[in-house]
Amino acid sequence: MKNNLVGKVDDLKLLFDLLPERLTKHLNDYNNLTSLIEIVMDLGFCPEVRFSHTVFRLEELGEITQEDINGVTERIGTFNTDNRAGIERTLHRISAIRNRSGNVIGLTCRIGRAVEGTVDIIQDIVESGQNCLFLGPPGIGKTTILREVARVLSTAAHKRVVVVDTSNEIAGDGDIPHPGIGYARRMPVPSPDKQHTIMIEAVENHMPEVIIVDEIGTEEETRASRTIAERGVQLVATAHGYQLDNLIKNPTLCDLIGGFQSVILGDEEAKFRGTSKTVLERKAPPTFDVIIEIRARDVFAIYNPVAAHIDASLNSDPIEPEIRKRTATGDLTVNEHESITNQAKRQESKSILNHKAKTIFPFGINENRLKMLYKSLQVPVKIAKDISEADLILTTKSKTGPKSKVNKLAKTHNVSLHIITSQENEDITKFLRSLFKLTESEEELKSEAQLEAEIACKRVLNESRFVELSPKPNYLRTIQHEVAHKFGLNSMSVGEDPNRRLRVYPRV
Repeated sequence: MKNNLVGKVDDLKLLFDLLPERLTKHLNDYNNLTSLIEIVMDLGFCPEVRFSHTVFRLEELGEITQEDINGVTERIGTFNTDNRAGIERTLHRISAIRNRSGNVIGLTCRIGRAVEGTVDIIQDIVESGQNCLFLGPPGIGKTTILREVARVLSTAAHKRVVVVDTSNEIAGDGDIPHPGIGYARRMPVPSPDKQHTIMIEAVENHMPEVIIVDEIGTEEETRASRTIAERGVQLVATAHGYQLDNLIKNPTLCDLIGGFQSVILGDEEAKFRGTSKTVLERKAPPTFDVIIEIRARDVFAIYNPVAAHIDASLNSDPIEPEIRKRTATGDLTVNEHESITNQAKRQESKSILNHKAKTIFPFGINENRLKMLYKSLQVPVKIAKDISEADLILTTKSKTGPKSKVNKLAKTHNVSLHIITSQENEDITKFLRSLFKLTESEEELKSEAQLEAEIACKRVLNESRFVELSPKPNYLRTIQHEVAHKFGLNSMSVGEDPNRRLRVYPRV
């Protein structure tokens, strides 16, 4: 069976027409070209044909000559400044290797394909509105996934999507983008060093709901990514690196996950944590809410929320990522070791999607803090710049009163007024959870119980008297007992369920 797939695999024939005739004839004899990845032609070497799991060196065709290479480059036309060229309305890419004189002495012809169904395994994450960053080795399919994300979000989810396309890898060569990106718009990038400029231009000029970018790799692109995220635009991108640890150790890209700073702890805090006095901590919320490692074409490791994973890693207590796989039969599976917490979070995330977005007018509330908290909870909140746009007003107790300005505003505009004790993170978080009827995850309950115990222990040490904590179930009181023990204090449970609680005493 000859040539049965040529012309059916994303216009593969158009690429073959550029190659030396003897190489084309040989390729036409292959029965299955669907796994073909690259064709390599280097001066003085036999051509290589690279498939997904194997490489063939075609010694029977002889060495590649300068005439072979010149023939290809003449049919291609001109290369861009990044030594890449494409074929109009296809996804194929030809990259050149030049000698010191600027002459082309090697070519890599990469096969580009639009493959539908590649994101179904992570579609719930992509459609949730979270900022997603894909990691993985070259050739694993990152660009293919971005292309499919663009199609799914622009067609199925009906979102305004802009693809920032450096080297025309995502949407193909030419002025008309490849149909593989659906209804997404494509903004070409004139040269790789201008990618960050086009990213910002896309947001400022074209009102996208989603920006898709391939290969974030510079400080300028990192800053542009943060700017986009802070403007409330969903960002889906890839970055250089195989796994999350690569980002943590990369001084340029670590800002994508919040960046790090050295913090000097007090003696008591260092003793409690069991660490040295100087530790690394995350200095800002991550630009990306979710990191997805592509470990194989059908195997994804998901770090969601990434902030929790980063903090745990810095504390030498890493959390196992969620592993999603597509089996040989096409079934989608989640790793058996997935925690109940992660399951709950996914259910919570799905329920959030069913809630209508709330537009909040913050009065006396720090907008940046509010934004950080609603993003961390992944709830659909918009901040109103004008009270006429608001569904509700959020303020603190200190700003209210019979004759207060905020009360008058609420009455004048007939907008509901919501009052919280203070604008501390805890109070704002409780309000958002109540507004969207969210339940706290197991890990959050444990964390809150531990924090409450730590604060109580410090009060006991400073005031030399006992302190009672709020009522907790037995498993959470056990955690609080352990905290008291670490501080060198006595503790006991008092009261009857459901009001049974911990009491912490100074050690005599």
